[in-house]
Amino acid sequence: MVKKAVLKKVVKLIFPQELIKEPVTFQMAKKYNIIPNIRRAKVTEIVGELVLELQGEEKNIEKGIQYLKRLGVSVKPIEGDVVD
Repeated sequence: MVKKAVLKKVVKLIFPQELIKEPVTFQMAKKYNIIPNIRRAKVTEIVGELVLELQGEEKNIEKGIQYLKRLGVSVKPIEGDVVD
């Protein structure tokens, strides 16, 4: 049995006003089997900023990031990837 590499990737998400109250992060995590770890969050009435550590298979993390981008969330990498 081949063990799949687990990737950890830290990203900064910036949510537009219309998505602030939506469970976008939960939906992405559930849909793509990703474990999100909130590192930092700042939410106002105008914008939401979230720094997340995403853990899972590389292909799932990339699909999850593309999902967020399609919804209108800005996704920016914070630091290098770490493989466990």
